[in-house]
Amino acid sequence: MPSDVKSKRSSLHPKHTGSGLRVVYTAAQIRQRVNHLARQMNRDYKGKTLHIVGILETCFVFMADLVRALRIPVICHFVRADTTDTTVEGIPVREIRYAPVIEATGKDILLVNGVFYSGVTLDYLYRYILGQGPDSVRTATLIERPQEKKVDVATDYLGFRTAVSGYLVGYGMAYQGEHQNLPFIAAVERA
Repeated sequence: MPSDVKSKRSSLHPKHTGSGLRVVYTAAQIRQRVNHLARQMNRDYKGKTLHIVGILETCFVFMADLVRALRIPVICHFVRADTTDTTVEGIPVREIRYAPVIEATGKDILLVNGVFYSGVTLDYLYRYILGQGPDSVRTATLIERPQEKKVDVATDYLGFRTAVSGYLVGYGMAYQGEHQNLPFIAAVERA
C-alpha cells in the first residue's frame, strides 16, 4: 500500500494520537444516537410531512444522516445565519438575519443545528418561525454545550450533551476550515 494512502487512513482512525485531536464521540456512537433520534421523530411525526430546516454550516452531515434514517415524508431547507455585532450608543447589539426566508405557516418545522453554543441565533430563528404560525416547531441538536448557553431554548431532540471545552471537529464541524470530513467528533488539543 502506498505510504500516502496509509497516512490518510491512519489520520482518520479514531485512535490516531499524532493529529492533535482527542476523540469525544466515535462514528459508531454517533450513528447509534442519530438512529435513536430518527426513531423518536418517526413516532412523533407519523402521518405528517416534516419540514427540516438545517442551520448551516455545522448541521449538514448530521442532517444528511438524520434524513436518511427517517421513514416519514421530509422536505429539506437550509438557512445561513448572518450575525453582525455593533454598538449603538455604547450598548452592544447583535443583529441576526437568516437567508433564505422559510415559509412556515401551517407546517411542521424541525430546526436542525450541529452545535448548540450560546443559543442566541437558534432562539432568534425559533421565535421567527413560531411567529409565522406553524403547526409545530421543534429543535434537533447534535451537540449541546450547556456551559456556554446564554438563552434558554429547548432542545427537543438531543444527540449529546458535553462539557468538553475548546473546539470540536469532525462530522461536519471544522476548525480553521479543516477536519469536517472526519467520521467521528474530536476535541482539538492545543499544545
